[in-house]
Order: sequence, then structure tokens, then C-alpha cells
Amino acid sequence: MLVAAFALAQVQNAKPQVIPELKEWKGGTGSFTVTDGTRIVEATDGVAEQAAALRNDWESLLGQQLTAAKGKGQAGDIVLRIRNEKSGIRNKGKGVAPRSLASTEGYTITIGDRVEITAATTTGLYWGTRTLLQMAELECSKVREGECHGPSVSLPCGAVRDCPDFEVRGFMLDCGRKFVPMSYLEKLVRIMGYYKMNTLQIHLNDNGMYGLSESDWGRTYAAFRMECDTYPGLTARDGYYTKDEFRALQRLAMQCGVEIIPEIDAPAHSLAFTRYMPELGSDRFGVDHLDITNPATTVFLDGLWREYIEGDDPVFAGPKVHIGTDEYNNSDPLVVEKFRELTDHLIKYVEGYGKQACLWGALTHAKGQTPVKADNVIMSLWYNGYAEPDSMLNLGYRGISIPDGLTYIVPKAGYYYDYLNIEHLYNEWTPNKVGKKEFDYDDLRIMGGMFAVWNDVCGNGISVKDIHHRIYPAIQTLSDKFWTGKNTTLSFAEFDALRHKLSEAPGVNELGRLPDSPISVDKVMAGQKEFGTRFGVIEAGYDYSVSFHVKAAKETKGTVLFSSPNAVFYLSDPIRGCLGYERDGYLYTFDFAPFDGEDVDVTVEGDSKETRLLINGKLLERKYGRTFAKDKRTSETLFFPLQSTGDFRSTVTNLKINRL
Repeated sequence: MLVAAFALAQVQNAKPQVIPELKEWKGGTGSFTVTDGTRIVEATDGVAEQAAALRNDWESLLGQQLTAAKGKGQAGDIVLRIRNEKSGIRNKGKGVAPRSLASTEGYTITIGDRVEITAATTTGLYWGTRTLLQMAELECSKVREGECHGPSVSLPCGAVRDCPDFEVRGFMLDCGRKFVPMSYLEKLVRIMGYYKMNTLQIHLNDNGMYGLSESDWGRTYAAFRMECDTYPGLTARDGYYTKDEFRALQRLAMQCGVEIIPEIDAPAHSLAFTRYMPELGSDRFGVDHLDITNPATTVFLDGLWREYIEGDDPVFAGPKVHIGTDEYNNSDPLVVEKFRELTDHLIKYVEGYGKQACLWGALTHAKGQTPVKADNVIMSLWYNGYAEPDSMLNLGYRGISIPDGLTYIVPKAGYYYDYLNIEHLYNEWTPNKVGKKEFDYDDLRIMGGMFAVWNDVCGNGISVKDIHHRIYPAIQTLSDKFWTGKNTTLSFAEFDALRHKLSEAPGVNELGRLPDSPISVDKVMAGQKEFGTRFGVIEAGYDYSVSFHVKAAKETKGTVLFSSPNAVFYLSDPIRGCLGYERDGYLYTFDFAPFDGEDVDVTVEGDSKETRLLINGKLLERKYGRTFAKDKRTSETLFFPLQSTGDFRSTVTNLKINRL
């Protein structure tokens, strides 16, 4: 009996399940306990930023205040250390060495009488802190309900050795057709960092689809999202990024291990440019095409790029920029040669300012004789008909796998994906599979993978929350396929259960997740600026029910019941004086306004497809969008706002907020 008990005590700890999945785990026995006051020790110079991030994020996520220290570390500490040793050397040519030898982002964690995170680079060290945070969060499964904010958190003893299979792991976000506020981008890079996604391509200009704009370029939406001094008036008036805030975003992203790749797309997708300077538009191919036979086009593009990449403190601060170059008309061989000439010029132009050029694959579509530089140029391999991957890689381009048939999200468009098929991607895809071409898994010419969010259908009511609801599961799933790749061990069902247990990132709840226990308030007082904060939520994400009793008083139009930074719910909307809501510049009103003195029970239910109003327990109205352009529908969804209460005269009682 004693022998059996001793054997049981020596059972090695199971591999911690985090996202992305760990490459190597050697289980120990027992656990390491983190308490208030546990020290985070900087054991080598240059790790202060990573130590501070771990300390701040630990408190945000787990409620414990850890302390800062420097030195060798001792039992009971969490020690961060840079070591020059590397886990392997990654070849630059065609894959010979396995991808698992990648070293610049690799790290190790040992958990015994202390925790030690070591890496050859600060990026690797940061990834190690993300793993530790996820381990702690999952060990404390009730973290979001506050039950874990206690005296200690236990971590299983053992050793981790981890590194990515693919060096590029990320996605592209179309901010040209749909303005995405900087406040969201700041949260987005934190989320990406939590899942070791390291690349965010920001598509800064584009225009709507001609066929969805009554086939009238004059009615077609177009925007360029950067503050611009070279061409005053070019910047979109309905939403743009200042140079300083874009610099700040890149600094924040770098702290989170994320590289921002800004994209200015030309010479197609250029209606914002030709609307500003009509003489640059193409008479032959449509005014969303720049006239590349006009020398003024090159002068214009050079001036635009120069504003953002020149100087000691360029607006585009990172090592890479994306010059676009997709989907230009190829019907005239002479124009194709001009397209190739312009592509080569732009590559060399940005390289002249120290930037590495990225571009959309288009050179099979634009076959010709004019040479286009390939060495040290990165190609987004999105559709094999536009750029046949074999020939592009053989020419010397390095490729990022972003196949449209698998990885394109186009919200509410009726084509590509509204939400990615994450089960298929998890079970079947790795970035070496580009369309119908499959390369050796260790072919290092394939740098990695991305997915894309294209907001093709302008003005269809899609909110930033709707976009995030589509992005987040893709980030979680593809982080696993880009990091651990073909060596994932969980079934999709196990992975899917795991991903729902994790936070988006420390201190981030962009999904508006509600606690398991309902929120209940006897009476809602007007003018409470931090109403929702005391419940730990400022908005209710999809699959919610918000109900309350109203003894109505006469309200002026525009009277707010609840608001958040993203939305407003009206007791009396600004136009009709009815119940309604507003978000992302869209106002939606219900066909109901309580009479002065009337007692009424109101329930609002919302999910990713519709928003419903129930009055006295009966369904009164569904806001599920209107049909336009054949089978396409607008979006009338709502993350219910809860941060603050408005200035109202009615009496609001019996508020209940539940998950559906």
C-alpha cells in the first residue's frame, strides 16, 4: 500500500493545454505557488519591459500584485533571463532544416522551486510570459467570475521548450472600406500578443464594390485613412489615423510582439486617390484604377509613400510596408508592362528608405517581359490564378500563405466566408498548402500564414463588434496552426472547449462576456457614469438578455438610458422618440414608445444575427436587417451598452442582465 501511494505521488504532471499548443513538455511533480508579493526577477539586463508586462498583466488577469526585483533569483521567484544560446539555426534557402529549429522566438520555462523563463531574444521571452499567464488562467478556471482573485495560484512543475513553426503569423484588416477606431486596434494587438500572433497588416485605403453601388462610381464609397500633409484633403473625413497615434500603435504593438505592416493599395482599388486627383483616373478600366500610363501617377504615389517612410522618425516605423498591386486589369499587354514597371519602381522606392516591400501576388495575371525585383521581396499568395505559387517562389519571392478560398472573411457579403470554417482549418490546413498547391512543410520559402477581413460591402451596418466577433475565433485557431502547425495533438472538440476557457487578453473583454451569475439591480439611477464598472462589464456581448421595468415619464427626444464607448440605448431616440439604439454611426429604432405614466416590462435580446424587443414578455420586433443586392442583408446587431446611465425622467427598476 505504501509503495502504491509513493508511485501515485510521483506521477508526472500532464502537459498544460494553452493556445498555441506547447511543442515540448516534460512533466515534473508537485506545483509552484504564486501569491501576492511573489517576486518577478530581472536576472539579466534588457528584460525590464517584459517583466513589467508580466507583472501588470498578472494583476489584471488574476488579481495578484507581484513585486519587481533584480538579481539571480531564488526559490519562490519568477525569473526572466536572456541567454545567448539558441535552440537551432534556421536556413534561409529552401527548407532543409526542420521548422522546429526556429530560434529567434523560442523560449523555455522551467517550473520547480522557482519559475525560470529564458530566451535568446526579448520577443521569445515575451512569448514565454504569455504561456505562463495562460497556464495560470486555465489553472484558475473561474478567473472571469472573480473566484480566482484569492491568495494563491498554483502552476504544475515541469519544463517547456517551445518555438514557432512559421515566422509570419497574423492577418490583414481592411480599414479602408470600414473605419476601425484606434481604440480597437490597440486592444487587437494585445489580443494578438496573448496568442503569439505577430503580424497585423492594416489595409489603409480602398473603395466599395461598383456592382453594389448601383454601378455608379459617383455613389461608390472610398477612403484613405492616414493623416496627410502632402495632399491636403485626401484623408477620409469620416475616420482616420493621425501620424502620432499610428506611431504610438506601432510602439504598443512591438511591446506585444506584433509587427504592423501598413498597406497603401495601388494602382487598382484607388478610387480615393482618383477622386482626390481625377486626372489620375483610368478612362479605360474604371476610375478605381490609376492611369499607369500617366507619369503623374508615379509622382503622386512617390509623394504619398515618402510622407510616411522618410526621416528619422517615420510614420511607418516597422521594417516592412505593403505596396498593394492586386487586381489591375490585364487585358492590354502594353498596360501589363507598365504595371510591371510600376510594381518594380515601388519596390525599389520603398527599399530606398530602408523598408522591405510586401505585395499582393499578381505576376501570373500580369505576365510580361519587364523585370520585377524578387530578391528580399515578400509576396502575399492569395489566389493561384493571380500568382502561381511555384513560379513565384522559383523567381525568388518569399511567400505568405493567405488563400482566399480558406482564409477570407467578408462580413455579410454572401461570398467567401462570413465566419471562417475554423474546424476545417484546425483539422486540415497549414500554411504550406496554398490553394491547390502543397509545398513541403519545411519549405522555408513559405514564411507563414495569414487570414484576411475584407469589408467589401460598404454601409451594410456591420459594426466593429461584428468584425471582432469574426476575428477572434480565427485568431485563436490559426495561432495554433501557425505556431504548432501539423503537430497539434488535441481533437477539434477539445481545442474548441479550451479556447472558450481563455480570456481575449489580460484586461481585455472586447467580446462583452458576461459572468455566469445574472446581474440584478433593483433601481437604475440616472447619471451614473460608472454604472457597469461595478459589475465588471461595460457592455453585454452576443447571446444576452437585458430586461427592466419602466414606469414611463415624458422624455425629450434623444434621451439615453444606457451608453458605452461603442453604443447608446435610447428610451427616446433622437428622431422618432421611440426605444432604439445607435452604434457605428447607425441609428435603429423600434416601433414602440411607452405612453407617459405607462408601466411596461422591456426585454432586449441580442445575438450575432439580430436584436429583438419584447414588451411585457411578448416578441414585438426583430431587427435582423433589410435585404439589398439579391441575397445580401444589412446588420442591425447590438452589443448592449452598460457603462453609464443617461439623464432620464422615467423610473427604471428590476434590471436583469443574463446570458442566453
